[in-house]
Amino acid sequence: MTTIRPQEAVDRALTASKADGCIAIATHAATTNLRWANNTLTTNGVTQTLEVTVVATVNDADGTKAASVSRNLTSHDEVDALVREAEAAARTSAAADDAAPLPDGRTSADWDDAAVEAPVAALGGIASWLGEIFQTARAANQGRYGYAEHSIDTVYVGTSTGARLRFAQPAVRLELTGRTSDGSRSAWSGKGSADIAALDLAAIESDVARRLAWGERRVSLDAGRYQTILPPSAVADMMINAYWSAGALDAHEGQSVYSRAGGGTRVGEHLADVPLSLRSDPSMPGQECPPFVVAGASSRMSSVFDNGSPISPTEWIRDGELASLIQTRYSAKLTGLPFTPWVDNLEMTVPGADGGVTDMIATTERGLLLTCLWYIREVDPQTLLLTGLTRDGVFLVEGGEVVGAVNNFRFNESPVGMLKRIVEAGRTEETLAREFGDYFTRTRMPALRVADFNMSTVSQAS
Repeated sequence: MTTIRPQEAVDRALTASKADGCIAIATHAATTNLRWANNTLTTNGVTQTLEVTVVATVNDADGTKAASVSRNLTSHDEVDALVREAEAAARTSAAADDAAPLPDGRTSADWDDAAVEAPVAALGGIASWLGEIFQTARAANQGRYGYAEHSIDTVYVGTSTGARLRFAQPAVRLELTGRTSDGSRSAWSGKGSADIAALDLAAIESDVARRLAWGERRVSLDAGRYQTILPPSAVADMMINAYWSAGALDAHEGQSVYSRAGGGTRVGEHLADVPLSLRSDPSMPGQECPPFVVAGASSRMSSVFDNGSPISPTEWIRDGELASLIQTRYSAKLTGLPFTPWVDNLEMTVPGADGGVTDMIATTERGLLLTCLWYIREVDPQTLLLTGLTRDGVFLVEGGEVVGAVNNFRFNESPVGMLKRIVEAGRTEETLAREFGDYFTRTRMPALRVADFNMSTVSQAS
């Protein structure tokens, strides 16, 4: 527990600062969670922390220098010490390439509102639901395992140019795994949202039970390229990778899949024949995120000097064409493209697309159906070739029906290259990436049918 309000920490840091410029970011994180294993609730917890980041900027003959220091704090005196530490670090730093005047100050109407406390009773309904599905699982000689979390991060950003900005961001994620008692079959389902009430708990359990039933028959398949149905979760993991790699500076310098041969970026090129849109929007219903830049440190895709800059809805891909890349004000000057900062949500839509995985199964003559992806790693940044494993159920579809579960595979695919091979897309829905859902929860994706998805080798992973 803290003895200092986040706004007080921000104001204290700005008042104590003797640097040429100062940015203070206070994030109050409140979380409640629940874990279960083998049809038994195992742990639950509630945490609250206050992390404060102070960025000091110092002007001298070499240019503007900047340094940031972060720490969990509980008192006013600790804020003062953090300011002095940031200032000392800034004085010994090299001049910042991304140096720029801090944005003009704006004040959020709710700046004085308290941070949102931990939602202690938020998971009560999920606990009751788990009691019901545990009984059903036991009767079927199965186990249920998983994790649920409800968190609210209230962030406060203040700058020496007068900005006082606040945003409270809720996030909910739930993951459910089912296993047979002999360990021969497993299945997973998960969802992310801003609201527990938006989680269709019955549908999550139904997905797990259906996939376990599909796995009663086993089929062995060789590695190869297969027409493959990717459910929204698997699409989210692939497209998060595509988004994380969309830094304009890397593209401009020829270091990424978004670099144009001969120099510059691929903005304006068609990446997909399907007229899909990949976009982010701070006000996306159910996936809201801060409408201003929050940058605790500078990187190739963020700049502390941009803190407090407003964020607008951004289309990264429009009608299949690369429309934008992640920009700081510094990279925007280098590339000559608009300033389009990172947004903490992601949505893919295809005009006119409807239906989902079940509909795609019904129209599949022969192909694979995935559950989710795991252990994803980048192999080649120039093509964004990724490798990873399938997990918790790969199924063979023949004649419009799932005929059995097949072995797991290691895949080698580029999410950008994959866009050219989309055969069909479903409706867009809230989902949760299996691998990256811990770090990026706010995604809305369709199921995709992709031609020639490269299952490079058979995997013994289970």
